[in-house]
Amino acid sequence: MPKESFIFKAVATTFVILTISVIAGIVTMIIFYKTQISTVKPTPRPTFPSTTTGPPPVMRLPRNLIPDSYTVFLQPDFYTRIIEVENVTSPNQTMLFTGNSTVNFHCVQRTSTIYLHSTELDVDGAVVKNRDTNKKMDVGEIKHKDESSFLEVPLEETLEAGRNYSLFLNFKGKMSKNLDGLYVSSYVEGSPAYEGDENAERFLATTNMEPTEARRVFPCFDEPEMKAVFHVTIIHRHGTTALANAKMKDSSIIDDDWTVTIFDPTQRMSTYLFAFTVSEFKSINSPHERVEIKTFARPEATTAGHTEYAASITGKILEFYENYFDINYSLKKLDQIAVPDLYPLAMENWGLVTYQEGSLLYEEGVSSLLHKEDIATVIAHELAHQWFGNLVTMKWWNDLWLNEGFATYISYFAVDDVEPSFKIIDTFVLTDLHTAFVEDALASSHPLSPPQEDVQSIYEINGMFDSITYCKGALVLRMLADIVDERVFNTGVKRYLRDFRYNNTDRNDFWEYIQKAVDEDGGHTKVAKVMDSWTNQIGYPVLTINTTNGEIYQKHFLYNDSSESSLWWYIPIRVMSNTSDSSLVWLDTSAPVKKDKFLSKSGEWILANVNCTGYYRVNYNPENWERLLTQLETNPRRIPLMNRGQLVDDAFNLARAELVNVTLALNATRFLSNETEYAPWESAVRNLEYFVLMFDRTEVYGPMQAYLCKQVTGLYDFFRNYTENSKVPDDHSLQHNQITAIQVACSSGLSDCVTMASEMFANWMKNSTTNNIHPNLRSVIYCQALAAGGQTEWEFAWNRFQSSSDTSEKEQLREALSCTKKIWLLNRYLEYTLNPDKIRLMDVDSTIIYIARNVAGQALAWNFIRAHWEYVSQEGGASLIEGVTSRFSTQFELEELEHFATKYDVEYATRAVNQAIEQTRVNIEWVRKNKEIVLEWFERESTSQCL
Repeated sequence: MPKESFIFKAVATTFVILTISVIAGIVTMIIFYKTQISTVKPTPRPTFPSTTTGPPPVMRLPRNLIPDSYTVFLQPDFYTRIIEVENVTSPNQTMLFTGNSTVNFHCVQRTSTIYLHSTELDVDGAVVKNRDTNKKMDVGEIKHKDESSFLEVPLEETLEAGRNYSLFLNFKGKMSKNLDGLYVSSYVEGSPAYEGDENAERFLATTNMEPTEARRVFPCFDEPEMKAVFHVTIIHRHGTTALANAKMKDSSIIDDDWTVTIFDPTQRMSTYLFAFTVSEFKSINSPHERVEIKTFARPEATTAGHTEYAASITGKILEFYENYFDINYSLKKLDQIAVPDLYPLAMENWGLVTYQEGSLLYEEGVSSLLHKEDIATVIAHELAHQWFGNLVTMKWWNDLWLNEGFATYISYFAVDDVEPSFKIIDTFVLTDLHTAFVEDALASSHPLSPPQEDVQSIYEINGMFDSITYCKGALVLRMLADIVDERVFNTGVKRYLRDFRYNNTDRNDFWEYIQKAVDEDGGHTKVAKVMDSWTNQIGYPVLTINTTNGEIYQKHFLYNDSSESSLWWYIPIRVMSNTSDSSLVWLDTSAPVKKDKFLSKSGEWILANVNCTGYYRVNYNPENWERLLTQLETNPRRIPLMNRGQLVDDAFNLARAELVNVTLALNATRFLSNETEYAPWESAVRNLEYFVLMFDRTEVYGPMQAYLCKQVTGLYDFFRNYTENSKVPDDHSLQHNQITAIQVACSSGLSDCVTMASEMFANWMKNSTTNNIHPNLRSVIYCQALAAGGQTEWEFAWNRFQSSSDTSEKEQLREALSCTKKIWLLNRYLEYTLNPDKIRLMDVDSTIIYIARNVAGQALAWNFIRAHWEYVSQEGGASLIEGVTSRFSTQFELEELEHFATKYDVEYATRAVNQAIEQTRVNIEWVRKNKEIVLEWFERESTSQCL
């Protein structure tokens, strides 16, 4: 999350206007405020004090002061448009902001020093009052502690326990150059409404405070447990609209340049949810009987109807949650805004949810039909946070999964409720499961709930925003709901939210409430006992089942199987066979045990973890594996769809961990020649991608391509009539698989596919005003056409990318541009990422990762990020490291990576670098042991007819 800034200074005055109107009172206050600005001199920031009498440089605030409320005035000084003046070398734009804040707090333990957070702010004018007596207190010299972001306000006298106080401060700062705190975003507006000033650059101010960026905007107690009520006033330029967490209370003109907007008090909330925007955006409404819902975007996008899909489902999703939680949404309004620049995809600020444009805007005739799934999912995730995260918040960032895991989990059901035709629950579950499994199979993973002392620094906090927190968190909750029954789980959730509303919790509070629901229902599950094994330790188990004698045991699953681990889990196992339905069995020991449920009869196969309700992998004896794979080839419908995908995933990953022979994993793909369902194909393609990464620079790649081409031909032919006529099936799952068929067929050299993609793209180039490629297919067609083409195709795509104002089209082209095999074009594309006018800062990471996925671009991308690490790592660099090093499988590459870890500033990407080093070592060993076996298998199974 990144940013940039501007200047403004203010003095707080006491609101004593009781006999005059609100408007007159505000005008009077602003005049006084501006007068005092001119007289206040900024205090230079001191260096880290060497003689401070405060606490040691720890990262957590003391708990002696508890905030109650803030009154915050903010004035971002930026202009929405650049005004060029003749003979003036610099334009009018400025990135300064100014403001003042008063925080009211309660003292619970005597102290003579106030500590709160402040980063990159010039702070002065401190006034401390005893609110019980209205007496001012003498203040010493304010000090900054850069290592902890603490602002130290020493007092000449002592704050007494049980008393109430206030601290007033002036501050000024610069709007961030990155995309965090308060920053400026820009866009090009081509609307005719601007009197012929077409394609003029416009600017807006927006915020992103999670996790620790509120301290960059105003001094505050910037920890999630220190909730408070916020009274916010924004001073902004005429012609702009200010939005904030709460509903607008009043707005009036101050003078020729400025408008003041006052907002209602917020609910009691954490600082990371504080948000506001200042823009010229326009909105449309969503229907809801009680809440005023508005969706904002660029005027041009709103006029074109690009916000209509999001607006049409937002009220429905909100109502779903109100019914699910049995608690109404707490605010009077809900604003959503599509921001041109934002990192990450969206942010759940209470009452003012911000989104990347691509996560909120849907362009009819341009956006893929499948893009509706992405928009619905992101909206559902962010609105779930209005309860899980905003209404009830984790005490500290080590339990972030209570926010993110639950929002991910419940969004499955919300999207399924408002868009049942998407049939997305199975797809979502498998995607999250496989994403979490990969990272959690490394010894460098982390628990869902690490100890608080392990999550203290900003980079440690940022490191919690990963697939373990989001995906594993969701799947562990899904497993718990399956164990106790979803009805019982929902009862516990409702009571938990009701009793802890506006407060903070940890996982133990959550377990307690689920336990109460279990006990009332007559259940016997010991929730904390079971779930602590899944949240307090890293990783997950692999179950090994011997169906000849019914024996089963568990073991910590690690790709580096030589790693020692004594971890074990309480494991719920849903098991079925080809002659029986599923039932639940528990494994609550690390020692091997025998259970009748896992003993097969003559010729019978056993399947464990039915519908993937458990967060673990399953291995079987060779005979049972053979029966399962035979079932897949003869009658796959007998095996549940999710398990058809999971069997493939387990087989490949067990092979990576050397728990089964790699040929077993490859044999698990044979049934695909007759398979048309998406889940098995998605699983196979994703796992074979590891083989591609390991072998696409070796002699294995040719036979592997030939085998994939043979296997995908049937699937490609299944969709051929649709594809060649640029149409798609009605079923959403089949729409996904049509894209898979084209991607695999073209990349493995099926000549019909390559010809089709090249001709469709060429037809577009001939008549650039008419694009007859179906929106669903554009991304894959663009990529395959550019891969088969040269400079002409690339230049056409680049020009379209630059000129298009359609968010979906730009995203599809940006990814496709990385598909060319021309090294010089890829190198030029990398250079473009250094220019924010060509590639937005929020898109730098993903653009480089796209290029690194291309075998022709991987080495280029690795060299590039090292040469420009300071610029490209502004978001921390973790995703870059993971993406760019995914092919590393040689000793030389390992040594380069280890050198990088010691010579570059990778503080915010430490975990990602350690995981990349571990994964590279695993890759080296795996390739050494399996290369010849894999080559022999593909040579035996492949055919050259496709190539």
